[in-house]
Amino acid sequence: MTTKTVRNATPAEAAAAIATLTLAFSTDPATRWTWPNAQAYLDAFPRFARAFGGAGFATGGAHIVGDHAGTALWLPPGVEPDGAALGEVMRTTASPQSMSDGMQVMQQMESHHPREPHWYLPLIGIDPKHQGKGLGGALLAHTTEICDRDGVLAYLESSNPRNVPLYQRHGFEITGEIQYGRSPTIVPMLRRPRRR
Repeated sequence: MTTKTVRNATPAEAAAAIATLTLAFSTDPATRWTWPNAQAYLDAFPRFARAFGGAGFATGGAHIVGDHAGTALWLPPGVEPDGAALGEVMRTTASPQSMSDGMQVMQQMESHHPREPHWYLPLIGIDPKHQGKGLGGALLAHTTEICDRDGVLAYLESSNPRNVPLYQRHGFEITGEIQYGRSPTIVPMLRRPRRR
């Protein structure tokens, strides 16, 4: 049985945590639009994950549940994705179709980010073998409790419409829609802290 206990991932666990995310995102609409070829996806996604959310490992925002059954890479207030590394990964690995529309998508994503201090969730995923067991909810609750305690916003973009109801159950509200050209729709979502 997989435990729902969430703990911080150490930098030494980064490879295992990112392997879980790589499995979890293998059917994600936006990710596979970016890398439609399986080998290109497997080569690029770990680099992308490190650039997008890897700062969480050094700042207490990388969380795992079970024996790496699920991973959430949160960025605490004031911590940003590695924009230079992210740009390099996209320039050198993304499909031509996604590159032509991707810059507009990224600009729209940036415009939806709250200006106030917030916890940002670039990536959360559960190994497909362990999906449907409440592990994603446990990962979300772990950080939203911190947000409630500290009175801080939480923000994410859902790249898979199937996940929107899960986020809504944890207090996230849809704030718009991100889409350009042939890109799949990405849903920005904001969670205001709840009073305890």
